[in-house]
Amino acid sequence: MAYVAEKEKPMRVDETGVLIVGGGLAGLATAAFLAHWGASPVLVERHETTSRHPRARGVNARTMELFDVLGISGRVRGTPSGRALAGNRGIRAMESLAGQDIGELHAPYFVDTDVDISDLSPARWCLCDQDELEPVLRDRAVELGADVRFATELVDVTVDDSGVLAEVLDRATGERRLIRARYLVAADGPQSPLRQRWGVGTEGEGTLATYLNIHFRADLAAPLGDRRFILSYVVNPDLMGALVPVDNADNWLLHVMYDPASGQSPRDFPEQRCVALVRSAAGIADLDVKIQSVLPWEAAGRWATRLRRGPVFFVGDAAHVMPPTGALGSNTGIQDAVNLAWKLAGVLRGVAGAELLDSYESERLPVARATVQQAVLRSRDRPVLLGEEFEGSAEILPDRVVHFGQRYRSTAVVGGDTAAVPADADPVWVDHCDGTPGTRAPHAPVRLDGRPASVLSLFGAGWTVVLGAEAAVDDTVAAVAADLDLPVTVHRIGADVLLDDPVGSQPYADAQLVLLVRPDGHVAWRAAADALPDPGQALRDALTGVLSRGGSR
Repeated sequence: MAYVAEKEKPMRVDETGVLIVGGGLAGLATAAFLAHWGASPVLVERHETTSRHPRARGVNARTMELFDVLGISGRVRGTPSGRALAGNRGIRAMESLAGQDIGELHAPYFVDTDVDISDLSPARWCLCDQDELEPVLRDRAVELGADVRFATELVDVTVDDSGVLAEVLDRATGERRLIRARYLVAADGPQSPLRQRWGVGTEGEGTLATYLNIHFRADLAAPLGDRRFILSYVVNPDLMGALVPVDNADNWLLHVMYDPASGQSPRDFPEQRCVALVRSAAGIADLDVKIQSVLPWEAAGRWATRLRRGPVFFVGDAAHVMPPTGALGSNTGIQDAVNLAWKLAGVLRGVAGAELLDSYESERLPVARATVQQAVLRSRDRPVLLGEEFEGSAEILPDRVVHFGQRYRSTAVVGGDTAAVPADADPVWVDHCDGTPGTRAPHAPVRLDGRPASVLSLFGAGWTVVLGAEAAVDDTVAAVAADLDLPVTVHRIGADVLLDDPVGSQPYADAQLVLLVRPDGHVAWRAAADALPDPGQALRDALTGVLSRGGSR
C-alpha cells in the first residue's frame, strides 16, 4: 500500500492484479473464479448491496456445472427460490390466474427444466432469482479471497504502460482512494460507461421492447392451485403481460410492456395503476396487493464490437444484451467470466504469456453474437396455437446445442485457427461434445474412489490430462509439467477413473487417448499416444502454444 498526493491531500493507493467494476452476476462470477484460480481481485460496485429485485432466474445446466467447480451448486439450489421453484415447469398462457387457462406453449426450444440431458451433463437446471444468486456468488468470492467493495463508485480511470489507475469513492464515508491494477474488467451493465469511454460500439437488432418489472406481494395460492409454471402470459382486454412466480404463494413478478415512442414512460405507472394491472393479471378485482418495487428494463439484442481494449475487458451485459427468452443472458455472462478468469489468472501467476488474453475476444465474441441471435429468434417465434406442437424457425437451434455446443477457435486451442473452418461447418456451434478441441469436454458416468460421479468432476481446478487405459505417458506428462512449472493433474482411465460404460463412453474409451483439458473444462488438445513420435515434445508444444508461452521455462 502506498500514498500519493493529489491536490495536496494524500490518497491511499491499493494494488491488485485485476480491478472489476460492477457487482452483478457477471462481475461477481469473475471475482469468484479469479480467486478460485489464485488471482484474487478487487471488485467495486456503486450500489450498497446486491440486487434487491428478482430478475434473471434461469440457471442452465452448463452454468450449474461451473458452479460445481466453485463448490456452490448446493447453495444455489438451497436458496428460497431454488427450493420453492424446484417443481415449476413450462410456459403457459391464460386470461388471468383465476380465469380461463388458455393452455401450455409447446415448442422444442422453450426452457424445460424436466428435459433429460443425462447423456450430456450430470447437472440440471435451477430456477434461482438474481437477488438470491448474487449473494451466493459474492460470499463465495470473499471466501476465496476476493476484495469485494459495495457502495464504492468508480470516479475516474486512466490507462498507462503499467495497466490502469482508478479513482474510487467510498459512498459511505466519502473517502477517495486510488487502485492500481494491471487489468480492468468492465461488468458495468448494458449501457456500460466504460465501454463507451473506450469507444467500443455495438451491433445487432437494438431495442426490441421496453417493459416494467413489477415486484409485488399478494396471496395467490388459491387461484394458482396446483399449477407450477415458470411463467404465464396473461392476455385479456386490460392487460398483455407475463406473470412470474417467485415462491408460488405471495411473492410474484408482473412484466408489462410500455411504449416510449408513443410518449409512455415509467412515470405513467404510479402505484395505483400497478395495483390495477396486478389485479387484472390475477383476475381478482379486490385483491390485496402490496407493490414492492418497479424496475424498467429493455429487451434488446446487441453485442459489443470488441471485448477488449488494451488492459480493459468487457463481460456480461457490458459485452452483450439479449431478450430473456431461453434464459440465455445471465448464463452467457457467467460463462464470459469463466473464460476470462482462468486466462487472467494464468498471466498474473506467470504460467501464461500476455498474448493468451487475446483469445478471450476470439472465443467469446462469436459466442456472444450467435447467442444474441438465438435469443432474438426465440423472442420472435412464439407459437400462435397453444396446446399444439410447434416446430419453430429452422434457424433456432436446440437448447442443448446453445447451452453446451460452443466450439472455441483461437490460439488457446490446438488447431483453433478460424481460417481452417470448413465452409459447411458452423463457426460457433457443434451438435455433440465429442472431445474435439475447443469444445466442452464430454460428460461420462464414472466411478472415482468407488463412488459414482461424472468425469467432469475431474476438471476445473486447473490443467488436466486424461489418459486412455493404454496411453503409458504418465511420467512424460509429469516431466513436461514440472519443466514448464505448470501444475497439471493426470488421470488414467481404468486406474483412478473407472468408466460405467467402457464401450459407449467416447472418447474416454479410446485406449490411447491423451486429452488436455483447460481450467474452464474445454478441450485444448487431443491426441493418440501411440501416434506421437515424441509424446513429451507434442505435449510441450501443445501447452506452450495454448498458453502463449513461446517456449519452455
